[in-house]
Amino acid sequence: MVRYVGMDVHREFAQLAVVEDGIVRDEGRIAVSPEALRQWAGGLRADDEVALEATGNSDAIATLLTPLVGRVVVSNPSKTRAIAEAKVKTDKVDARILAQLLAADFLPSVWLPDDRTRRLRRQVTRRAHIVRTRTRIKNQVHAVLARNLCPTPPVSDLFGKKGRHWLSCQDLPADEAASVAALLRQLDFHAGELALVDRELAIEALSDPVVARLMTIPGIDAIAGISIVAAVGDFTRFSDPDKLVSYLGLNPRVRQSGNSAPVHGRIAKTGRAHTRGVLVEAAWSAVRAPGPLRAFYRRVQARRGFPKAIVATARKLTILAWHLAVKDEDYAFARPALVTHKRRKLELAAGAPSRRGNHRQPGAAYNDKTRRQAETTAAEQAERAYEILVGHWQPRRPPPPPQPSP
Repeated sequence: MVRYVGMDVHREFAQLAVVEDGIVRDEGRIAVSPEALRQWAGGLRADDEVALEATGNSDAIATLLTPLVGRVVVSNPSKTRAIAEAKVKTDKVDARILAQLLAADFLPSVWLPDDRTRRLRRQVTRRAHIVRTRTRIKNQVHAVLARNLCPTPPVSDLFGKKGRHWLSCQDLPADEAASVAALLRQLDFHAGELALVDRELAIEALSDPVVARLMTIPGIDAIAGISIVAAVGDFTRFSDPDKLVSYLGLNPRVRQSGNSAPVHGRIAKTGRAHTRGVLVEAAWSAVRAPGPLRAFYRRVQARRGFPKAIVATARKLTILAWHLAVKDEDYAFARPALVTHKRRKLELAAGAPSRRGNHRQPGAAYNDKTRRQAETTAAEQAERAYEILVGHWQPRRPPPPPQPSP
């Protein structure tokens, strides 16, 4: 008889409960350490099943227990309503409910990524943290200038060579000048860390065919592509693109009751917020270039306004990413010179030698104004064709009702 084990996991311990032959019993606590978990799992049978909620350390626990038991289920806390809405909520109650839901096969689970996807997620998260830190440091420098009535910097990049020279010429109090110098040192340190992470991600992206497919979409570069791959993992686990859209939280909320019309609200915002941000930034870049994506954005913007239009474009990018990854195809309206230019930038970020002045090197075609203009013209024609297609589109009429037999 299969035993169903529920684990209410905390930082230092896990509360256990077991369902066997329809009877629920408490099994006490165990320490959350590799040695304690292996020793405890040694007393389990090969067909036993274990359930735990998704927490900060649940992924490591599930990875350790998977080869030792029959099945490990990591539940989605937001969907385990029996625990979230329990009036009496203790560690023992939570462990019992997890075991009972697992025994009833009514436990919503989350996908467990493979080792490479876990590593990519950690690297992408680390990069996002470094970027946020650099932004915060830059804002502190601008705050110093503002509170000392300094003029607006005459350069576009305050933290470049010319910008730093202008910054050093400003008349600041001694303590403020020391603060700016310290902030610039921190900025240089984080710039070095960011370069290291970007190189690691570039090496991963070079050998990933899915990232190469995604880079054919306007607005998606190597960093955006590897961020999407890290968040999604295996694209084929989604049977259709709408499920991927829902996984990333770009689908609108819908509420309906009885015979009332459905009410569409804001997007769900489930899943990884960083990936949604990456897709929105990619959408902003994509709609600046000619092509069907810009035509789609303008059509939605005319009806709904630009905030909803840009989110709709991010949703469209998600659908495109699913089709390209699952069907192993490039974007039909890709600009070859631009794609080659992106690829060359990726190779340089990964450590490839620079060969400046060599017009035969990959990516040099993007500097050919004639070729670039020809590709831009082709993209504008595709944009116009999309506008004509959508302008003449009409919804399909519903089939006539069946006629009663005589």
